[in-house]
Amino acid sequence: MPFTNCEIEGESLLGVRGELRIREPMSKHTTWRVGGNAEYFYIPADKQDLAQFLKQARLESVHMIGLGSNLLVRDGGVRGIVIALHARLNDLQLIDQGMRLIYAGAGVACAKIARFAANHDLAGAEFLAGIPGTVGGALTMNAGCFGSEMWKIVERVEIIHRNGVICDRQACDYEIGYRSVRLRHPRIDAVQSEWFAGCYFRLQHGSQAESRKMIKTLLAQRIAAQPLDQPNAGSVFRNPHGDHAARLIESCGFKKHCIGGAMVSPKHANFIVNTGNARASDIEALILFIQSRVKEQTGVELIPEVRMIGDAGRHA
Repeated sequence: MPFTNCEIEGESLLGVRGELRIREPMSKHTTWRVGGNAEYFYIPADKQDLAQFLKQARLESVHMIGLGSNLLVRDGGVRGIVIALHARLNDLQLIDQGMRLIYAGAGVACAKIARFAANHDLAGAEFLAGIPGTVGGALTMNAGCFGSEMWKIVERVEIIHRNGVICDRQACDYEIGYRSVRLRHPRIDAVQSEWFAGCYFRLQHGSQAESRKMIKTLLAQRIAAQPLDQPNAGSVFRNPHGDHAARLIESCGFKKHCIGGAMVSPKHANFIVNTGNARASDIEALILFIQSRVKEQTGVELIPEVRMIGDAGRHA
């Protein structure tokens, strides 16, 4: 239910318009369908409400999530606040057709941007149809697929600070690498954090028909190659330079390898699927097993793309 006056640890939050939940099961909000409870779980009404909430909620730990892909929440749950942006920071608009500029909030699904751009005869965002997440998460890790990456089409981003202040940063303010995004001149302030609230994409003039055709082709490739019929979180490991994580895992014989209810997908070795009864601990153990054995057999250390949060033992 929505609140206009709620409390966190006895502290009143005035004027917030979103929905606050206590001990919310994170298995409902992750694509792996696993995870313990969030101590507090907030669904903001909109960007302004999120700013108002952040100004007042002074818990130390804050986690922003979108669709819950690329995320493993441990079985013990998450201390502090989890804030769900999907379908809330969802503004998507054509800023200027002539300037080829689109704005999307951090909670907008990447696939939606691909279709929106195509409908406005703008090209360059088609690859986003293959990213199973939202703008905020894709910006944070420079998500990519089909030979393209998120930050190649970013002109500037909108930031929301821990104190609720909203501002813009230019793309040149960041150092961008493979699955890596860092602020060039971060503030020396251990308390103040910031998250992506939205993004301005600079695209190219194109053809709706051609973009739609490309999107259809890319989606067909994704369906053919990935285990979309089982709960998963997308690619688990980054591709090593000059190689592919899936090839290395398969070469070591780990396709179909299981720990508990977690299994290396027989369709794509860089995917771990929940076969129906997996716990987060099963998935994390399988990730660690693959890392250890691939390093032992090939000398290559695989680096996870997956963000892991929460406590393995404490149950919130």
